Amino acid sequence: MHNYGGLMCNFREHPLYKSNKSLNATSAIKRPAEDMASIKYWRLYLLTVVLGIGGSFQYGIQVSVIASPAVHIQSFVNYTWTWRYGSVLEESSNQLIWSFIVAVLSLGAWAGAIHSGSLPVKYGRKKALLINNVVAMVAALLMLFSRAAKSFEMILLGRFLYGYNVGLGLSVHLMYLGESSPKDLRGFLTLTGSIFIGFGKVTGQIIGIKEMLGTEDVWPILLAVSGLPAILQFATLLVFPESPRYIYIDRGDTEGSKRALQWLWQENDLKEELDDMEKERESAKGQKAKTVRDVLTSRCVRWQLLTLAIPCAGVQFCGINALYFYAYDIFRESGIPENQMHYLAIGIGATELITISLCSFLIDRVGRKKLMGYGYLLMGIAMSVLTLMLSIKDLNPVIPYVNIGLIFCVICIYGLGPSGVSMALPADLFLQAWRPSAYVISGTINWLGMFIVGLCFGYIVDGLGQYCFLIFVAYSILSAAFLIYFVPETKGKTMTEIMKNFHQLNFKNKEADIEVHDGRGTKF
Repeated sequence: MHNYGGLMCNFREHPLYKSNKSLNATSAIKRPAEDMASIKYWRLYLLTVVLGIGGSFQYGIQVSVIASPAVHIQSFVNYTWTWRYGSVLEESSNQLIWSFIVAVLSLGAWAGAIHSGSLPVKYGRKKALLINNVVAMVAALLMLFSRAAKSFEMILLGRFLYGYNVGLGLSVHLMYLGESSPKDLRGFLTLTGSIFIGFGKVTGQIIGIKEMLGTEDVWPILLAVSGLPAILQFATLLVFPESPRYIYIDRGDTEGSKRALQWLWQENDLKEELDDMEKERESAKGQKAKTVRDVLTSRCVRWQLLTLAIPCAGVQFCGINALYFYAYDIFRESGIPENQMHYLAIGIGATELITISLCSFLIDRVGRKKLMGYGYLLMGIAMSVLTLMLSIKDLNPVIPYVNIGLIFCVICIYGLGPSGVSMALPADLFLQAWRPSAYVISGTINWLGMFIVGLCFGYIVDGLGQYCFLIFVAYSILSAAFLIYFVPETKGKTMTEIMKNFHQLNFKNKEADIEVHDGRGTKF
């Protein structure tokens, strides 16, 4: 013991120890603190999984699952028509009905996105999701019994209800999660919405293969599969509290909000979070939740609206859908057999899922601005190169394989930046009174963008061929320029700090008070 003590005394006199004394002490404290942080938030992480399974996961699975049974559904439509009217349905009419079955999801999602501004305010985030799960269960029952009832109209109605479930669930999922997360984890946790979308896409592709549910005998079960996540979320969400910010700001229940935070975060020192919510509540005192018109016309959120709209539109207009369309042609040119295309699609979906998962670890380190801005820039550059290579694809047999590599490259960039980060924006950019309407706007942009691209894309491809990518290249580069040069970073900032930064853009007056709402001036 004496010798050990002497060695320690001699070591303490060493100049290297003296110079690093404070660093060693800081590291020794920081590591246990980080380990404890990962443990104490386990209930919040569990809430993240519950919200994801019944929220954005449903979006991913509905986007991908409809492709596999396409032939079987069209055959069923023709059979039903013949059984009813005694004549075979014309091919053009059959294709039109099928197009409505595919497209009605976007219209239903738009309706759900519109209601995401009122239902969560009136009933709360938690009850809105519980109601939303009932909608998905009804849709699943319609799908399950559509063939027995000889009714393709049940499929149409079921797809519309699924769309409503997706549009409402996606917005409320992100709203609920963003309002329940500490500022240091807000970006990471809200980005899990994109992870669950990618997971849903891959799940839909896998269960749709012919070895599982993609057969003529069981396709109604495949279409009804979204009822299972709805049942799971409905049963488990009952255990969790309402959004702490909703309880504090909208209901005015300070103690209830504190109890919800303590239960979710497993900590008692909540002063900073409660102070931030109090400032937000004071700014909104005596005011109702803002409407979509308020968000669109108010000067005090003008730059937040631009920062929300451009990336949300970019998810549809950055060219990722064109890339998925052209992927099959490029695979064929590389000599890949037709019956293996579906497995390659699973590979593309898995790549997107992996890169979005990696983005979740980068968002709170690198920041939203860099991931989105440079992500769009790199996507524009990569698609420019892909357009060039598609133009000279016949010059060398190696070029189609280069194009395959470029496809995966663009998907990786998309997953690491624009796809994931755009999900976190409404929770980051808007205060409580404005947030529900901001989700209505982001959902409307997303779903109408999907509808427009789906409606016009075929004509664009017929007219421009591989040069259709140049339209998306232009949008990606312009978006990158806007995000890199004009948008402030939100990483690691409280809501009031973010509003202060945007106020300087909205009013071009750094010394003025922060005007959070029209006609009100509030100092933070």
